[in-house]
Amino acid sequence: MAALPRPGSPAYLRAEGDRLLAFARNARLPDWGFGWLDSQGTPLADDTVHTYVTARMTHVFALAALLGHPWAADYADHGIAALTGPLHDDRHDGWHTATDRSGRPLADEKSAYPHVFVVLAAAGAAMAGRPGAAELLTHALEVVEQRFREPGSGLLRERWDRSWRSLDGYRGGNSNMHAIEALLAAGDATGDPQLAAQALRIADQLVNSTARQAEWRIVEHFDQDWSPLWRYHEERPADPFRPFGSTVGHGIEWSRLLVQLHTALPDAPDWLLPAALELFGRAERDGWSADGHQGFVYTVDWTGTPVVRARLHWVLAEAVGAAAVLHRATGDPHYRQRYDTWWQWAEDHLVDRDAGSWHHELDVAGRPASTVKTGKADVYHAFQATLLPGLRTAPSLAAALIPARTP
Repeated sequence: MAALPRPGSPAYLRAEGDRLLAFARNARLPDWGFGWLDSQGTPLADDTVHTYVTARMTHVFALAALLGHPWAADYADHGIAALTGPLHDDRHDGWHTATDRSGRPLADEKSAYPHVFVVLAAAGAAMAGRPGAAELLTHALEVVEQRFREPGSGLLRERWDRSWRSLDGYRGGNSNMHAIEALLAAGDATGDPQLAAQALRIADQLVNSTARQAEWRIVEHFDQDWSPLWRYHEERPADPFRPFGSTVGHGIEWSRLLVQLHTALPDAPDWLLPAALELFGRAERDGWSADGHQGFVYTVDWTGTPVVRARLHWVLAEAVGAAAVLHRATGDPHYRQRYDTWWQWAEDHLVDRDAGSWHHELDVAGRPASTVKTGKADVYHAFQATLLPGLRTAPSLAAALIPARTP
């Protein structure tokens, strides 16, 4: 067996990206949408089609199409068909959180999180020239604007009932962070500068104000007035979407998004890049080997003490991507050193050379685990980690890939 290229090197990134895409293709369901994959790469047999998983896989396949993979356009089209078809609520508008494989809704709710991923998927597919994607993007942006974005704060509300009559009082940082990513991609796809301005409003409130006051730890949970809920889910800290405390990986992810936001703004405020460095530094100090074992802990409390010590694959994937982006922005060798260290750790512990993709969770001893989530839901985070180091920093990954298609 030939020796692997050095982890994180261009040859390694190309090979790993192709390997992840081969695994991802298993998620295609026969009729429509993409399934949640188990640890062996088979869609779970629970009959559920999650909108956010389908949207994230559609985004990945749109990026693959932009990379020139000849099969990928058909997979992106398969996702667009699901998002314009069974996953869309034709009665009340917007998107179901999940359905069974016959298209029957499985929850009486409309949540911001899957909606912003619909925007992301449509934006990337539109930039890849996929039919119906531009129309889907226009519609998804309208729903997010009319139903989720608060007129006053510019932040996204979290959850309605299915018919848009009852609004939950909880407000979440996670969906707003992913809204930054989606809005930047939509801005690249449409040329509308107001979308980046909307993203800046979200970042200004949740990072420049709230995270700054929390010693650069990302605050995840809020009440309807956007006051932090410091003890939210303290009794069930490993909740897969709303864990207690601060999520280390979100501090890292935000740091990268702030640099991308900076590139989208002709008059970017001077706090963006320093804030990105602060967020990355705080997450690195709080999370990396914080309990005496290598790897990033999942969450910490408001003093930086580890709470959930599981090692989630997406945190490491975001860390190598952010380290590459920050090294490119600053030239500081610290980020390059961390990049090399973390890619080696990913290869040694997370990359699953036997069953494919990455182990999505490890316990403290480095053994595969499933206390937070089961299986290998999608390749969104890991695949992006193979792209970010080799691309120019642009508002969106799709936009950064487009020059590669130019003869």
